[in-house]
Amino acid sequence: MKHDVIIVGCGPAGIFTALELSFTGGLDVVMLDKGYEVERRRCPANRGLGCVKCNPCNLLCGWGGSGAFSDGKLTLSPEVGGWLSEYVGEAELSSLIEYVDQIYVKFGAPEKLYGTDVDRINELKRRAALAGLKLVPVKVRHLGTERCVEVTGAMRRALGGKVEVRMGVEAEEILVEDGRVKGVKLRGGEVLEGKYVVVAPGRGGADWLRREAQRLGLGLINNPVDVGVRVEVPAHVTEHLVEVLYEPKLIYYSKSFDDKVRTFCFNPNGEVITEYYDGVVTVNGQSYVNKRTDNSNFAILVSTTFTEPFKEPIAYGKYIASLANLLGGGVIVQRLGDLKSGRRSTWERIKRNLVEPTLKAATPGDLSFVLPYRYLSDILEMLKALDEVAPGIYSNHTLLYGVEVKFYSSRLELNDRLETKVRNLFAIGDGAGITRGLVQASASGVVVAREILRREGLLRS
Repeated sequence: MKHDVIIVGCGPAGIFTALELSFTGGLDVVMLDKGYEVERRRCPANRGLGCVKCNPCNLLCGWGGSGAFSDGKLTLSPEVGGWLSEYVGEAELSSLIEYVDQIYVKFGAPEKLYGTDVDRINELKRRAALAGLKLVPVKVRHLGTERCVEVTGAMRRALGGKVEVRMGVEAEEILVEDGRVKGVKLRGGEVLEGKYVVVAPGRGGADWLRREAQRLGLGLINNPVDVGVRVEVPAHVTEHLVEVLYEPKLIYYSKSFDDKVRTFCFNPNGEVITEYYDGVVTVNGQSYVNKRTDNSNFAILVSTTFTEPFKEPIAYGKYIASLANLLGGGVIVQRLGDLKSGRRSTWERIKRNLVEPTLKAATPGDLSFVLPYRYLSDILEMLKALDEVAPGIYSNHTLLYGVEVKFYSSRLELNDRLETKVRNLFAIGDGAGITRGLVQASASGVVVAREILRREGLLRS
């Protein structure tokens, strides 16, 4: 079967590639994903049952990718969410972010924006600086998990009749001949020929893309790996931060090791969940618009960039996560007071804890058996600093879940239009290691779609 464009992956990057191509029309486009339609995706972890290791993972794979069941935060700044500015420049990225945001609103994202009250932001920045923290204010549009499903579903319907979508099929090989892409071979042997191939496999297909890149002799650059914990506190502790910013992004450099430590993925009145990634269970968080808990959660992550000769940051992150799985059968939860006292948490202490865990499937344990001393020291320093900005975070009753690992895929060597050295083979989104969030992933799809339209003489003025 012959197509003009083959898109591998139906997450935000792939969806926005298809949308941008469909606005102009004139090209035969097919989208592939090993997961299911968004209506069929049912993650047991989202229903409090814990991870049962679905294959493919319903949280990461399928229409909407991992973004479909994320907290749905659109961070509208070129400073966060990936490295796309290194390819297209900050001015173009800012324009793309504005464009992508308008499309999300068109398909149902809310009008409300956080992070616009300059006076209150400046006061929070002052308080953060006194605690040794850098506050990075970002405008945020919050969809919520249920609205993410609605918005991505609306995009799916808009593509109906314009783009062929094939779910439940898995790409096995990228076909190349004489330095030019020829198509994709599917698991099972079917071959799809295509003039252009856009690989946007997301986090669920990052390992596959890395293996294919190595097979094809494409250059790879290691991204940092972020390792840490998810913190759960009473919602009122961080209420003054999230009502202004929703996603308070705070950066700290540890005194002991000078490591970069940061907050990530705030979920006000949300819940802690698990996710399954290539054989290991890790922890994450989400929040809804219409379903609220008494707790808020966020991640504290320590960034590590490895140098030669080590070239396997993802394997390192998976190894640490697997230790938690080995000791706790999945995710471990520990009271901060127990960690400070050098003892494991027990069900008895968890039950009388003032903060009730929202992840019922977590196992009480001791994170000091899992996380390296360096990471634990960094995390405890960060918690103390945060307590000066939001008193109550360093409470003995604060819950820590581990391990949270962000696997930022190895970054392919790409030109400024996100094309590999193989002619007409493009790589975009989180799976290609150039983005790490909804907005920049979506923007990367627009970049590639416009380049394809330009080459075909179809680009709108």
